[in-house]
Amino acid sequence: MMKIAVLGLGAMGSRMAANLVKKGYALTVWNRTPSAAASLKESGATVAGSPSEAARDADVVMAMLRDDDASRRVWFDPQDGALAAMKKGSIAMDSSTLTVPWGRQLAAECEQRGIDFLDAPVSGSLPQAEAAQLIFLLGGRESVVEKVREVILCMGTQIHYMGPSGSGFGMKLLVNSMLGVQVAALAELSGLAEKLGVGRGRMSEVLASTPVLSPFGKVALNFMQQESMPTLFPVELVAKDMRYVLETGKAAKASLPVVERVSEIFHAAAQTELKSRNYSFIVKRYL
Repeated sequence: MMKIAVLGLGAMGSRMAANLVKKGYALTVWNRTPSAAASLKESGATVAGSPSEAARDADVVMAMLRDDDASRRVWFDPQDGALAAMKKGSIAMDSSTLTVPWGRQLAAECEQRGIDFLDAPVSGSLPQAEAAQLIFLLGGRESVVEKVREVILCMGTQIHYMGPSGSGFGMKLLVNSMLGVQVAALAELSGLAEKLGVGRGRMSEVLASTPVLSPFGKVALNFMQQESMPTLFPVELVAKDMRYVLETGKAAKASLPVVERVSEIFHAAAQTELKSRNYSFIVKRYL
């Protein structure tokens, strides 16, 4: 069985790592805050003191990190970055939501070091990560995808091969763009429904009976009517992802006026008490 290292044990990474342990993989984990690894250690994982220590003997090194900056530090830190410790012929996978330019730079650096790289972001939130039902969006060489297919299917149910390096990160940004655009539109319309006297509940009921509301839209509207709920995807991370879409779009010379406006909406919300709340709480700005 492959030796696997997981770097980053936040809400998503910890659940993905737990599913690998359940399947019997020899797993080494690292997190900036070591206490996050306690339950995994109890389950049989080895806890490393640095990314380089975790990566040293691994066949596959996976990262699930907050942003480009965190990814850059974990892979390239001159003191204890993971890449310098990885053996030739091993596989690096980054499941974070990153910009395409940074993802391609990371892939190029891996290639120079004789390391195979896959961008491997996921679609799905905490319930899907817990249940090993994530959807993986992969970029890189297809032959490398086949090498880690069994590993990936311990954490998810679908694999979509998107093409060369950067394609997986690009597809993830498209997915999150659709999330952000729908949430922003439904939040605004919920406020309008209240002001018109229609009411959010009635609006949701009628929209759900028509073809115009997506399955995700139904979920988002349901969340918007709840006064309290767990944070599945915080407002501040939606804001970050929308900014990344714009940065990637600028590099690709694409026009994104709708995404630009939605990015502004989430950025403004991320400066308020809604920062760490679930994305659905953006509706509070319109009521």
